[in-house]
Parts: sequence; structure tokens; C-alpha cells
Amino acid sequence: MIDELRAWLEQQGADAAWISDPVSIAYLTGFRCDPHERLMGLGLGSRGPVLVVPGLEAESAAAARGVEVAAWRDGEDPFALAARALGGARTLAVEKAHLTLSVAERLQQASGAARLIDAGARLREMRLVKQPGELDRLERAARVTDDVCRRILAALRPGRSELETARELDAMIGAATAGLAFQTIVQSGPNSALPHLRPGGRRLAPGDLVLLDFGAAVDGYHADITRMAVIGEPDQRQREVHRVVLEAHDAAIAAVRPGVTAGQVDAAARAVIAAAGLGDHFIHRVGHGLGLEVHEDPSLDPGSDLVLSPGMVFTVEPGVYIPGWGGVRIEDDVAVEEAGARLLTHTERSLRVVPA
Repeated sequence: MIDELRAWLEQQGADAAWISDPVSIAYLTGFRCDPHERLMGLGLGSRGPVLVVPGLEAESAAAARGVEVAAWRDGEDPFALAARALGGARTLAVEKAHLTLSVAERLQQASGAARLIDAGARLREMRLVKQPGELDRLERAARVTDDVCRRILAALRPGRSELETARELDAMIGAATAGLAFQTIVQSGPNSALPHLRPGGRRLAPGDLVLLDFGAAVDGYHADITRMAVIGEPDQRQREVHRVVLEAHDAAIAAVRPGVTAGQVDAAARAVIAAAGLGDHFIHRVGHGLGLEVHEDPSLDPGSDLVLSPGMVFTVEPGVYIPGWGGVRIEDDVAVEEAGARLLTHTERSLRVVPA
């Protein structure tokens, strides 16, 4: 991966690169940490790859693949290490979307670079297609997520709060020796019409739709699933909206194959929901990429002309959100293969009925 990035740097006429996003560093070296306010970066200069890390991370960074580790302690100047790593670059590639202006200025002063170019887009492009080892980690994260999903659906009870349910779900993920892919979402009743509302004190009550959106992280790779339940027997409207969203979900997955655009996958789901008269209530894209981040490329936006290729992994998650009533979203993780879509998540997608 580092060699591939180096080849791109040569094509762009860049003498060196400073990779600062911890996610990009993890992708290139296998080492991931949050340095907080301290400087960390992977320097690609004439002396070879040098990973500059705070001294607190030196021991952990020793496991990084194919790099020299240079650690600095509080009170020392980390930019001196960066300058040595970059070797007097004239044109320096950086991740402009991640690097702050103040750090960019210090790097230019330290290295003597007269020009900065952006390597961020190239790194995101490299990460689009997953390698076999990455797919294995994504599959393992999906298996943990499926197991927890089945267990939490069986454990739902009226009278419990959204927050209590979320904490139980998080404990199940932890017991599986996995991490949380993101902050768990549990929404009930009209709260389910607010896609990113965090769980609160509202208690699950008869007649409520219950939306569960969560995922496990395994070795830094993330899964993401959404399933629906109802407390007591669902009414006709709840059944109908769930049916429409599930049909849209299935239509989008059926559209996934190499050569199709991300926009066409979104359109397949959107057409089903629009035909049911609910188009104005589908208020987001149909999916997003998965990997070292729970939201990364590809983004399956309406009208996107990004062409799907084998090895891409993303969610398919159409939804309908009706203010004051509730919302329904059904989400699965999908890998693109030559023959089409391969589902990584498999938990039953029907509307789970919880006895009231």
C-alpha cells in the first residue's frame, strides 16, 4: 500500500508526503491510535517511511508494518522529527481535509517545502476496494453484529427505556470482545422519525415502532445494521410502511453489480418508495461505505456517477420518516462481487413483534 502511494507521488512530482489522518496511517501501516492534541504522522521521504508518534505510543507503534518509528516526548519539538523524515522536500503531499493550517505552516517551515498538494483523494480511492484481509475483518464484524441483533430483538420488552435497551445492546457487543462501531441508536414511537436521535429516557410502550441501529467493530473494521420491531401487534400503516421499505431495500440490493453506478442503486430504492407515495419521506442517501470508518467512500448518493467495482463494501439502508408518527429503516452491509451483491449481514428483516 505504501509502495502504491509512493508510485502516485512520483507521478505527481512530489518529493515526499506527510500522512496525518490516523485512519490513513492505520490503512498504510496497521497501527491505529488517537494522538489527541499531539503531533503524529507518517513521513514518506528519501530515507524511507518514518512514523512519528508521541512517546506515549512508541511501544504500540512498534507493531506498525514496514516503517521506522520515531518517538518524541512532551517538551521536545516533534517537527524536528518530521523534518528529518521528509528530507528537505520541495513539493509535499498532505491530506488537506485533515491537516490544520497551523500544522501545515509548521511542516512547510520544518521541511522547506514550497508547495503542498493533496494526497487525501488518492488515499480514499485506494481504500475504496477492500483487500482480502479487510473483507475478512468486515465479515467478522458483521457476524458479531448479526448475533447481537438476534439477541437484542429477543430481549426487547415494553417499559424499558431506549437508553436501557442501548446499554444492554452495547454490553452484548462488549461480551463478544468487539468494540462499538458507533454510538448505538435506539428510538421508539415518534422518536424513530428522527434518523440520528440518540437514545433517551422514553420507555417502549404498546403501539411503538422501535428502531435499532448499531454495529460491532473488529480489528478496526466496522459493521452497521438497522432492524425494526413493534410493541404489540402492528397496525395496518406500520405493516405497510415496513413492507415498502423492505421492498426498496431488496430492489437496491438487486441493483448492485459491477458497472452499475451508486446513483442507480439509490434510484432503485427511491423508485419503490416514490411509487408508494412516500418519496418525500425518504430524506437521505441509500447507503455509505464501510471499512476503517463507519462512514467512508463510496457514498451512494442520488445521481452519483461512481461506478461500482468488486471489493467495494457499503450499506443499503432506505428509510421512511413521518414526523409525529415514526420511521422505518432497514439496513444491511453489502460487498460487491463479480456476480452482484453479497450480503454480509443476515438477521431476519421482518417487523419483529414484541408481546405487549
